[in-house]
This record gives sequence, structure tokens and C-alpha cells, in this order.
Amino acid sequence: MAQGLCPCGQGMPYEACCGRFISGVSSAPTAEALMRSRYSAYVLGDGAYVARTWADETRPADLQVNPAGEPFTRLQVVSTSGGGPFDAEGTVEFAAHYPGGAMRERSRFERRAGSWVYVDGSVR
Repeated sequence: MAQGLCPCGQGMPYEACCGRFISGVSSAPTAEALMRSRYSAYVLGDGAYVARTWADETRPADLQVNPAGEPFTRLQVVSTSGGGPFDAEGTVEFAAHYPGGAMRERSRFERRAGSWVYVDGSVR
């Protein structure tokens, strides 16, 4: 995706938003930024990024991301706790909307070796 607005809903061009994290140019500075970039990766079908940003001990061995992308239409961040630039952990609750409904999850993140990773989440 070279042009257009980022799927995460921040209203910024993809390359200036989640694209810089997904491409590896920079690391997400907060847990929310990582969650948004992971959402964008699911929308775009980038399974390599999803796997790379998932904690080794909780990443499913059979992780599959649809290479055609997920049919999400909108991301809504419901709440955040911790996860700031100087925190070691944080949680982000979000709703990923799709035609006919929404998937809601409370995700847990940790900063490891200077980078945020997704640890686990509970779907609500």
C-alpha cells in the first residue's frame, strides 16, 4: 500500500502512520500504536508483521493471516491503560468493526528489548 489513508483510522497517510512500523522503518512508540499497526496489518494481510510483533511464548504455531486481508471496516479504541513511551506494559481495548458486527478485544502488551509486543488478549 503506497498511497491512501491508513486503515487504522487516525486520518493520516499510510506511510506516515502504521506503514513506517509495518515496513520496519521505526518501532511503535506506544502499545496503542502497536495495536493500530497490527490492525492495519490484518486489514492488509501482512502476516509477517503480525507474527513479528507477537510475543514468542504466546504466538500460535499455526498463525494464519488471510493474505487478502480481513474485511474490517473501522477501528475503535475503547480504552487504554499504561502502554506509554516510558511504560513496560499496557492494555488496549478496541473494537474492530466488520460488515454485520464487531470483534471486541482487550489486548495486553509488553515492552521487550525496547519494542512493544502483543502478549495476549481476551475477546469480549
